[in-house]
Amino acid sequence: MGKLSTHVLDIALGKPGVGVQIELYLVEAGGKTLLKSAVTDQDGRCSAPLLEGPGLKPGQYELVFAAGAYFDALGLTLPSPKFIDRVTLAFGIADAAHNYHVPLVLSPWAYSTYRGS
Repeated sequence: MGKLSTHVLDIALGKPGVGVQIELYLVEAGGKTLLKSAVTDQDGRCSAPLLEGPGLKPGQYELVFAAGAYFDALGLTLPSPKFIDRVTLAFGIADAAHNYHVPLVLSPWAYSTYRGS
């Protein structure tokens, strides 16, 4: 059985993104359903997979990262409104037997992601 995991790397500071609030949604024709909320640990990771085993199903999902609140907690002086505030990564899971690792590489001015395993 597969699993879904994530982590946050603060590329501007060269360290894990600690204390980032994350929400995971299932996206269906009728709207979005919040499946889980988590906060990244000292390694920028969630302490457990976001979904795993029978809870991981094929479908469309969104991970929403509270990047602006993370920058605020660091005490950064940024313009208002922030250029990067809430980062939404929309992705699909085609085969629930595989692992899906969806990290966020983040700075106040840019972000990227990729599919890891």
